[in-house]
Amino acid sequence: MDDFIVRAMLGGIGVALIAGPLGCFLVWRRMAFFGHALSHSALLGVAVGFVLGINLIAGILVFCLLVAVLLILLERQRTLASDTLLAILAHGALALGIISVARLERLRIDLMGYLFGDILAVSIQDLILIYALVAITAAVLAWIWRPLLSATVLEDVAAVEGVPVTRVRLIFVLLIAAAIAVGMKVVGILLVVSLLIVPAAAARRFSRTPEQMALAATLIGATSVVAGLLASLRWDLPAGPAIVVVAVLVFTVITAWPRRRLRPTPMQPQARGDLQESRDSH
Repeated sequence: MDDFIVRAMLGGIGVALIAGPLGCFLVWRRMAFFGHALSHSALLGVAVGFVLGINLIAGILVFCLLVAVLLILLERQRTLASDTLLAILAHGALALGIISVARLERLRIDLMGYLFGDILAVSIQDLILIYALVAITAAVLAWIWRPLLSATVLEDVAAVEGVPVTRVRLIFVLLIAAAIAVGMKVVGILLVVSLLIVPAAAARRFSRTPEQMALAATLIGATSVVAGLLASLRWDLPAGPAIVVVAVLVFTVITAWPRRRLRPTPMQPQARGDLQESRDSH
């Protein structure tokens, strides 16, 4: 294979390593729309990065974190429903980001590359950054795995038991921002959340534990990256959308596959265990 294809595959697999477990928590916590709001705001981070002359990934991370904190604060208001508020902020941030990038007259920016990804342009420096974030994300996620899982199942009970729910959620949102920042290079701002949600949703059907689901989502994501890249090379398709289409096809096949008996969702056994521990402690 050509070097740029190998780099593209390694970069996509690196993103899948991050997206798999984080996407599971997005599915469990029903935060898909929250992820869309964050990803759409990433384009504003690109514009800020260009204006300030800083690394674009760093600009995206900082801006996504600021937007995430704003979203968390605004969710406490009771005037609008959360999904309505997220929709307004997501599309407003995307539109403002496009206008901001378009106003950077002294720079020629490939807007389509940011919106739909440019995985074939992944460089050695990008790979170093992606896998550095993979290592950091894996370490942080391993550290907060049990508290985050407890807060996902029963947030009120977790808070009573001493879990720092707010701090854990902020850390989780920062990890999502990191995944969006590196995933934008692979599938673009408009599709990056698909790489988080679709493999996790596909893995949920046949997984019995949270750990199994996280591993399966990672494998499905990595497989989708490799198959999507090969399909884009074979039929001259856009690489980012091809990856997402493969992931959706995998989800469709797994969902349509007959199963002999109904299995519990990954969170149900954990929820029962937490409830039992809570009762025992009282």
